[in-house]
Amino acid sequence: MHLADPLTQPQFYRDVAAKRFLAWIIDTIVIALFSLLIVPFTAFVALFFFFGLMAVVSFVYRVITLATGSATWGMRLMAVEIRDARGAQLDLGQAFLHTLGYTISWAIAPLQLISIVLMATSNRGQGLTDVVMGTAALNRKARA
Repeated sequence: MHLADPLTQPQFYRDVAAKRFLAWIIDTIVIALFSLLIVPFTAFVALFFFFGLMAVVSFVYRVITLATGSATWGMRLMAVEIRDARGAQLDLGQAFLHTLGYTISWAIAPLQLISIVLMATSNRGQGLTDVVMGTAALNRKARA
């Protein structure tokens, strides 16, 4: 097994960058809602570090959803999933590393910019973490 070739099987990668962006918006809303649900359980102290709470919730959410279905809920709605270099779904370790790379990219703005440019211009629509790990986002319907 391996990742589909973007030249001979472009249907796997068609519109993936745009779908990933829409999935990111959906995931951000889900993460914000989860974070807001947590705030009352902290006696509202979490309001003082809400963005830090969102970062922790985001990390946990992404690791769990990537490890259990190779896609976040937003990605599932957009019919996109992340596959490793062999074309297999991500396991827990890969999901953790992918999320760690994503988080580091967000923490260091130039890395996020590089990631966005790579997604918009590469044949496979891979972000920086995808390039480093050999993963790629694929259209789920093309795979089926």
